[in-house]
Amino acid sequence: MPASPSTARAINDRLALDFLQREGPLTAGQLKVLTGLSRPTVADLVERLQESGLIRIVGEAGARRRGPNARVYGIAADRAHLAALDVRTQGVSLVVADLVGTTLAEASLPIARSMPTGPAVERAAALLERTARDAGVTRLHSVAVGVPGLIDPGTGELRESGLPGWHRSLVAALQERLPARIVLENETNLAAVAEQRSGAARDRDTFAFLWLGHGVGAALFLDGRIRKGASGGAGEIGFLPVPGTGGLPSASGCDGGFHSLAGSAAIGALAVEHGLTAPADPETVASAVVAEAVAAGTGRAGAGAFLDALAHRIALGAAAVTSILDPGCVILGGEVGLAGGGELASRVEARLADLNPLPTEVRPGALGGRAILHGALLTARDRAQEDLFASGV
Repeated sequence: MPASPSTARAINDRLALDFLQREGPLTAGQLKVLTGLSRPTVADLVERLQESGLIRIVGEAGARRRGPNARVYGIAADRAHLAALDVRTQGVSLVVADLVGTTLAEASLPIARSMPTGPAVERAAALLERTARDAGVTRLHSVAVGVPGLIDPGTGELRESGLPGWHRSLVAALQERLPARIVLENETNLAAVAEQRSGAARDRDTFAFLWLGHGVGAALFLDGRIRKGASGGAGEIGFLPVPGTGGLPSASGCDGGFHSLAGSAAIGALAVEHGLTAPADPETVASAVVAEAVAAGTGRAGAGAFLDALAHRIALGAAAVTSILDPGCVILGGEVGLAGGGELASRVEARLADLNPLPTEVRPGALGGRAILHGALLTARDRAQEDLFASGV
């Protein structure tokens, strides 16, 4: 059955909006070429989208061109405003942006793990409200929150864990205080989305993502989608039993698992074993010592051996993932992946080739620790555009 005229118009409008989002501002002629629609159809949809307030004229194409054919149309960035939060055990970072993702304001705030839930939630929520207000935003349409831990796929809530209590209470508080759509997502999944959309995996629709920072995690991006698992726990690689830890993980803790080989504290201890000096700050020790070793190269005793030993450890976790999923590509994300760059990635790839017959490319992540916040912003933007582009209001 052919689509009704109203359905056809809605489909055409959404097609044009999707191109404007992906490609940026376009002329009506460019929209005609990209969509394959007729010139009259494009003229009609441009008029409808302007009347709905979703797009507007943002300039003219070419120095000599004038008139309707030269008009450049773009999504109305101020049609809705978004926020993204990166919630860590030691605090929160956030960004407020417009509908096309342009950052309007950023802020961060340390929150001690020992702080009671009520005051901690109040500090985080107040920071978001204050930052939005300072950016001139009176209403947020969508807010995406990235957290460590498992998100229950049935309820969308953070499951019980050893994380600070305020993590589980923050979303409910934001929903109560803000007339916004609140989305909660695992931080590693958000980082993988960011690397796929804007970072090292832009050309891949299937890859495994390893988060290497203060802790470790993994995300599975298969056939263009994040796979979360039956309980939301796909990628909890910190609990993976691996050789070399001297023990086994348990249901209540990942000590003895892959975390004990590739977490920040373990990397710091490995550096000391190879004669390198590890910083005292547990949040930056891994990335700092890896960056120092990469910069030193063969000119400093122990640096190369340290990187080889670290690559071996990372390859143990990567081999378990690749032998089951055969993703063809592994992205080393987080602060350590960024600090190690191509040097660490190439060593992991070589070691992985020794452990596994499946050909696997290993790449360094491009976004580092910023990937979580960026992925949260992309998620908030997607949710807002789903609402606005579908309704036209």
